[in-house]
Amino acid sequence: MGKIITEDGSPTLYNKEYDETYHSKSGAIEETVEKFIKPCRIKELAKSGKLRILDVCFGLGYNAIAAIDAALDSNKDCEIEIVSLEKELFLDKLKELNPNLKHYHIIEKLQFDPITNSYTYEEKHIYLKIKIGDARETIKKVNGKFGAVFLDPFSPKKNPELWTAEFFQEIFKRMIKESILATYSCARIVRDNLKEAGFEISDGPSVGRRAPSTIAKKL
Repeated sequence: MGKIITEDGSPTLYNKEYDETYHSKSGAIEETVEKFIKPCRIKELAKSGKLRILDVCFGLGYNAIAAIDAALDSNKDCEIEIVSLEKELFLDKLKELNPNLKHYHIIEKLQFDPITNSYTYEEKHIYLKIKIGDARETIKKVNGKFGAVFLDPFSPKKNPELWTAEFFQEIFKRMIKESILATYSCARIVRDNLKEAGFEISDGPSVGRRAPSTIAKKL
């Protein structure tokens, strides 16, 4: 799992199993902020004082941690709960990274619970839980509803099981009305499956490539 410095100066990693990097080489943090944090309106949602985020594929933790940064920048008293799904967490590798994220130190403080097979962090207004395993199964044990969803698996070609209408339906059921799911992919099969699951689709920002990302809204 090799370290790569992207064009905005932030690091990412290469995953041998999927033969892909975790982020666009044009800028890891740029991609996180522009394709996930801004489209999901994290700063705006934080002003309500409570924020629940479903983070599908924790990866290196950039989306989750950037959301914490943005929420607390908007409202220092916001209560933030993030539930992440991840197949495998390479914690030692993550600890070697040093992205420009204020709360990335949370990675150092994650605690593993073998009973629930999950990592957790809880302090003040922040609660983060990373459920380890097949996301198609772990999502079935996720309770409550969320105001934002980050959908960030590896590409549909390499990780097709997490881009199906059936999986999207599980996500849809756990979202509040008017909430937004953001993802980097605009592949036709992805958008068709999102529509089949009940989402309204629109273009997200184009960052690092010509094609737009995707914003899926639950009406």
